[in-house]
Amino acid sequence: MTQLVDNFDSMQKKPRSLWRDAWRRMRYSITARIGILIVCIITLAAVLTPLVDPYDPKLDSDLSSARQTPSMQHIFGTDRLGRDIFRRILHGARLSLSVGIVAVLMAGSIGTVLGLVSGYFGGTTDMVIMRLMDILMAFPSMLLAIAIVAARGTGLFNTVIAISVVGIPGYARLVRSMVLSIREREYIEAARMVGVRNVRIIFRHVFPNSVAPVIVSATLGIGSAILTAAALGFLGLGAQPPAPEWGAMIADGVPFLRQSPHLVFFPGMAIMLSVLGFNLLGDGLRDALDPQMQE
Repeated sequence: MTQLVDNFDSMQKKPRSLWRDAWRRMRYSITARIGILIVCIITLAAVLTPLVDPYDPKLDSDLSSARQTPSMQHIFGTDRLGRDIFRRILHGARLSLSVGIVAVLMAGSIGTVLGLVSGYFGGTTDMVIMRLMDILMAFPSMLLAIAIVAARGTGLFNTVIAISVVGIPGYARLVRSMVLSIREREYIEAARMVGVRNVRIIFRHVFPNSVAPVIVSATLGIGSAILTAAALGFLGLGAQPPAPEWGAMIADGVPFLRQSPHLVFFPGMAIMLSVLGFNLLGDGLRDALDPQMQE
C-alpha cells in the first residue's frame, strides 16, 4: 500500500524543465559559480559606477600626479596624465561590457536567422547562405575586423559592427547544424502535414529546440568580443581617447612599461578577468545544458 502511495505521489510531481535542471546543476558547479561571481562584479561595476561616480576624463587629468605607483590615494596608481587608473578601469567596464553584449546580440540574432533559414529550407537557399558564410570565415577574424573598422572609420560604433560581422558565421553554422537534425523529426513532419506555415514551424518548434547551444556560444562570445574590442582599442581603431577603454589604456602605458608597469598590468588584468568570467560561465552553461547529463 505504501508503495502505491509513493508511486501516486511521484506521478503528481511536475516534471522538471530543462532550464530548472540546468540552474540546479550550475549551482553545484564550482566553475559556473566562479564565472557568475566575476560576471556579476563586472556588471555591477558597469551599472553602478557611472551613477555613484560621475566621471569626465577630460577634467580628471593632473600632470603633477602623473605615473604615480599604487598607493592609498590611488590604489591602482595614475597614468601618464595623472588620471586615476582604478576609476578609469571601473568606468571602462561599461564600455567593454556594452561592446561585448551588443556585438553578440547583433551577431547572434543575424546568424541565428540565417542558420534557421539555411538549415530548414536547404537547397539553393542553403548553398547561397553557407557560401557567404564560408567567404567571411576564410578571412582571419582579427584581420577582417581591422579591415571593417579601417573602411568605416574608428570609433566605438564601428567596433561593434566589425565584431558583429566577424561573429555571424559561427552562429549561422551552429544553428544550421542543429536545424538539420531537428527538421526531420516526427513532430515537424506532423506540423507540415496539418498545414502549419513554415515561419510558424521555424520559430515555434525548430528554434526553441536549438536555442540552448546558441546561449552557450553567446556567453562565450561576449568574452571573445571584449578581447577583440580591447585589441582594436590597443591598435587605435576602437574607442578613441580620452575614453577609458581598457585596450587603449594598455596602449597608452606601453611606452612606460619598464618604468611604470602598473599602467599596463591593471587594465590587462581587467581584460583577463572579464574574459575568464564569461568563459567559465559559458563552460558551466554548456555542462548544465548538456542533455547527456540530465538525470
